[in-house]
Amino acid sequence: MQRDTLLIVGRGTGRARASFETHAERLRNRSVAGTIETATYEHEPGRELRDTLAGIDTEQTYVVPMCLAHSRTTIDAIPSALDRIDGTVTYCEPIGRNPVMTRAILDRARSATADPANAGIALVGFGSSGTPYHQQAARYHAERIERQSDFADVTTCFLLQNPTVECVRYTVDAERTVAVPLFFAPSSATETEIPQKLELSRGGIDYATPLSTHEHVTDAIEVEVEKQRAIETTATGPHSFEATLTGQRRALATDGEGPIR
Repeated sequence: MQRDTLLIVGRGTGRARASFETHAERLRNRSVAGTIETATYEHEPGRELRDTLAGIDTEQTYVVPMCLAHSRTTIDAIPSALDRIDGTVTYCEPIGRNPVMTRAILDRARSATADPANAGIALVGFGSSGTPYHQQAARYHAERIERQSDFADVTTCFLLQNPTVECVRYTVDAERTVAVPLFFAPSSATETEIPQKLELSRGGIDYATPLSTHEHVTDAIEVEVEKQRAIETTATGPHSFEATLTGQRRALATDGEGPIR
């Protein structure tokens, strides 16, 4: 049995699988864990990840959700699915709010515009109609960018909640805008939906590439795992929001997915 496993989990949209595997390979080279795996799902984590999770054979598994912030899926569906893993499971915080991600966002923005001092930056998140966490994460980075960069203006917008992507042209107070999609892989949302809503063909808005395989994303995953290891050596019982999720949620036999108890 390996000493531990790091499992990178995310929705398998667009080129997500290739993007996640790039991070996994870097983390293998850094020897972050004994085994490093990736797992993706489309709609139902409990059903689609069943075989992958049941096949993990380690004493300790760290599970990192690849998303900007928590959603109904990461709060309910994924924690329930993790009950299939034998051994100790540490469910990590989504990496989107990690401080190092601010540097990745700024790199993407600066690569997409020639004059940051006269440009505003719009952080474009997916959003969530039922939870505030995406807004909180985007605003966290917006506040850091305001303090750390020379961009003329910083704002946030979302696909699924207000303020919406369509408002960017009317809310950024700068000569030009660069929009940075806060997504961890290219997808139909980043390649079609957001560009259409921004009306890029009208000009005036530069569009950055998603965070995707940026090396600071890899750094954020590693930092999160090391943070959880440090917490585990100094605390007893549930010591994070994510720990309470895995402690309270269990797959049920009655739904056709859970083990018989």
